[in-house]
Amino acid sequence: MNYATQPIQTTGQIELPAWRSRVLFVLLLAGLATLLVRAVYLQGINNDFLQQKGDARYGRVVELHAHRGMITDRHGEPLAVSTPVESVWASPADTAVTTRQIIQLASIVGLSPEEVKSKLKDTSREFVYLKRQLPPAQAARVVKLGIPGISLQREYRRYYPGGDVTSHLIGFTDVDDNGQEGIELALQAQLGGKAGSQQVIKDRRGFIVEDAGSMRAPKAGGDVALSIDSKIQSMAFREIKQAVERNRAKAGSIVVLDARTGEVLALANWPSFNPNNRAKPSVGVLRNRSVTDLFEPGSTMKPFTVAAALEAGKVFPGTLINTAGGKFTINGRTIHDTHPSSALTVSQVIQRSSNVGTARIALGLSPEVFWRSLNESGLGSVTGCEFPGEAVGKLRDYKTWRPIEQATMSYGHGISVNLLQLARAYTVFANNGELLPVTLLRQQVPSVGVKVFSDATAQSVRDMMEMVVRPGGTAPLAQITGYRVAGKTGTAHKLENGKYIDKYVASFVGMAPASDPRLIVAVMINEPGGRDYYGGLVAAPVFSNVMGSSLRILNVPNDAPLDNVIMAPGEVIGEEV
Repeated sequence: MNYATQPIQTTGQIELPAWRSRVLFVLLLAGLATLLVRAVYLQGINNDFLQQKGDARYGRVVELHAHRGMITDRHGEPLAVSTPVESVWASPADTAVTTRQIIQLASIVGLSPEEVKSKLKDTSREFVYLKRQLPPAQAARVVKLGIPGISLQREYRRYYPGGDVTSHLIGFTDVDDNGQEGIELALQAQLGGKAGSQQVIKDRRGFIVEDAGSMRAPKAGGDVALSIDSKIQSMAFREIKQAVERNRAKAGSIVVLDARTGEVLALANWPSFNPNNRAKPSVGVLRNRSVTDLFEPGSTMKPFTVAAALEAGKVFPGTLINTAGGKFTINGRTIHDTHPSSALTVSQVIQRSSNVGTARIALGLSPEVFWRSLNESGLGSVTGCEFPGEAVGKLRDYKTWRPIEQATMSYGHGISVNLLQLARAYTVFANNGELLPVTLLRQQVPSVGVKVFSDATAQSVRDMMEMVVRPGGTAPLAQITGYRVAGKTGTAHKLENGKYIDKYVASFVGMAPASDPRLIVAVMINEPGGRDYYGGLVAAPVFSNVMGSSLRILNVPNDAPLDNVIMAPGEVIGEEV
């Protein structure tokens, strides 16, 4: 074959079918259209997803704390106020911090560097507190560090000008400004207000650069005016503290009531605590013993026994009661008098605090009549003060009483009360037989009471209680210069493991001026550990000091000459039950 003569063939261009290019163009056009539709849908119609992602990267909703309402006394003196403070918070995902900055930050906020690192370690969290409630000057030092992702939040810290003087009454709040004890807890809904929120925008380094508008404005809490008089409160606190320390007692409480309105002018306890110190004290110190602790009232119950008998017409003030040399045996159980007598009038039974005389008077009443009298006097019932944790007390159903129980109940054994409840019960003698509700809030309208005893009965018992503070009575140390006083002592054995032991609750409840009572003061000293333990020696002097000073603070006119205080020689007549 002759290859030289063969022609050379050249490769020609491959021609593609025209329809293929058209299909490709359509596909590209469809893809662009799909992207365009998707973009319009996401950005114009359903933009929630992108908005959320954008907000997560550049936006933040910050809570705006509400300003807590102020608590004042009846004259407008502040008892609890909220001051602005700053809390340091971080967004760990946005925080870029050096080791040196961690050390500086930890030093300012009072944490260790390890604690700061631990709080910033979890980058999945968008909000974490580094330190709550810093003073403004201290918070300003944090801002100067210029650490990305670290911000401040305005909050409020509660401050109590009265400190331990009003702590049991006012209570305190937690770090979130929510009431935990006392009035702060009881009136949380009124004082607390409602928090708001603020939307802000951050830059890429985590700094807040712009307020995006308020989503919800905070609503400030309302102010509360209490019935308390700060001057009387301070003086009552000082006196009860000194009495507990002087008598080496376990604890003590005092209540001052306005006898005409039922308003609590002072309520104090010792031991106490300082609510401005955020280190939480023991539960025992936190208790408002005047309201939460129950005790057997002892002989302070005797006026109610006599009132019940007077009202029933069983006795009269001059009726002679056989006290049988100070011993009275019922079903093998013997009741004793500390100072025996063969016979006493009903008035002398109160004056000398005769257990035997009171028991005989009580047994002259039917159990139902006696029970109803005590119950209608507010014993075994709530006081109406609505204080958190108020103890109701114990007044057993009369159907279960045995004669010995009715007898011992007449002088305050087998029944339990709190001090505020006992003070309230004495309003029946101060208000011509009318029992008033008690309140911790300042009243604009006089309270409406409930009639328990007749005017004559209330006046007769008040006259008997005036004899208690005179020579020959159990409480001459309760006398007050320039004022007539009516009251009753109590010295009750304490009950432990079902047996009465030689530990005592010494008490005194009284009113003045006796001619037209303006105030009621109740004092209770728990387990006096000194030589003296009678109510007339331990509690009566506290009453005298507090009542006298309070009457002068209120400018109550004298109803007795200035030389009315008479102290007979010899020891104070005591009583034990």
